Amino acid sequence: MSSGHRLRDVEQQRPLLVGEEEQGVKEVERIPLGETKRLWFIPDCCGIVCAFITWFLVFYADFVVTFVMLLPSRSFWYAVINGVLFNSLAVLALTSHLRAMLTDPGAVPKGNATKKYVESLQLKPGEVIYKCAKCCSIKPERAHHCRSEQLLH
Repeated sequence: MSSGHRLRDVEQQRPLLVGEEEQGVKEVERIPLGETKRLWFIPDCCGIVCAFITWFLVFYADFVVTFVMLLPSRSFWYAVINGVLFNSLAVLALTSHLRAMLTDPGAVPKGNATKKYVESLQLKPGEVIYKCAKCCSIKPERAHHCRSEQLLH
């Protein structure tokens, strides 16, 4: 977001002082890091088709490189070095893709904009954070949320 848009957004928002009382906000239960991890996957049709096409293209490229280019080559060491290198990169690419597909992207917990939590952030002077008036959540930098956000600090 450009600085002009950022300034316009700041001018349109009502400042909320840290000392203001926040009513009706319940403390959010926080799960410690390293506790139970579960797979995260949304089985939508388009995503599954795109994942299938991606994996198919990588396996097809592996087949072409191995059986069409490297095995018929005259140099044994050329085939071995390039085969190991290409297959290593293909495995890394597929592992990264699989991990990106099955990892939860995360979300901001609702109701975390309490006075106690804001004070625990130890913000530097002049640092600005925003709060959603509807769900009382702190809006992360460059994140999209609803239009009714307030300047918190």
